[in-house]
Amino acid sequence: MRNINQPRYRNRRYNPGEARGAPGNHRLGAVAVEFAVVAPLLLSIVVGLIELNRTYSTQNTLEAAAREGGRFASIDRTDLLGSGQSANQKLIQDVKNFLASAGIPPESIQVRVRDANNPSLDFNLDDPANDLRLFQVQVDVPYSSVSYTPVDPMSDYSMSAAVTFRNGRAP
Repeated sequence: MRNINQPRYRNRRYNPGEARGAPGNHRLGAVAVEFAVVAPLLLSIVVGLIELNRTYSTQNTLEAAAREGGRFASIDRTDLLGSGQSANQKLIQDVKNFLASAGIPPESIQVRVRDANNPSLDFNLDDPANDLRLFQVQVDVPYSSVSYTPVDPMSDYSMSAAVTFRNGRAP
């Protein structure tokens, strides 16, 4: 005797209530619609994660570049300067080279050497009056220069890093 909950036709090849064709064909349309709905959301999440990763990586690189510039200025740099080159120029060029090697366009990089006690004033590393004083290296890059996706100019902002060191020239 047949159980009421059991389907009447056990043969998958012939079931009058099911569409003809290969088993599971009736789901293909539903799968395509589900994919069309979910794919843009997943793609947006993946692109967002890639962009977030780029942002954190760039911020870390900016901090490392500022630190390397500060380290250069805090040592005895007598033999490291080119002919007619000031310590500030050398520091700025080294920081830009460091960031350019990480894929950041050098023309968009702004490097400033400021007085740590009064950040609105520039700091001259070669001035003997500034020996053993604290200075700050500030590095700024517009977000649009490092972003993989287009950035609206009205929404663009500056990514920045700063580090404070002591001018390493002793009297």
